[in-house]
Amino acid sequence: MKVRNSIRSVKNQPGSQVVRRRGRIYVINKQNPRLKTRQG
Repeated sequence: MKVRNSIRSVKNQPGSQVVRRRGRIYVINKQNPRLKTRQG
């Protein structure tokens, strides 16, 4: 999982979902699991 300070480019990919868990923002992508990202 990558940790980035801006997830805008990741969330624009097809199949991405932005999820808030425990005060952090995650991007999960079932189609392309390489794009799993955390912010914060």
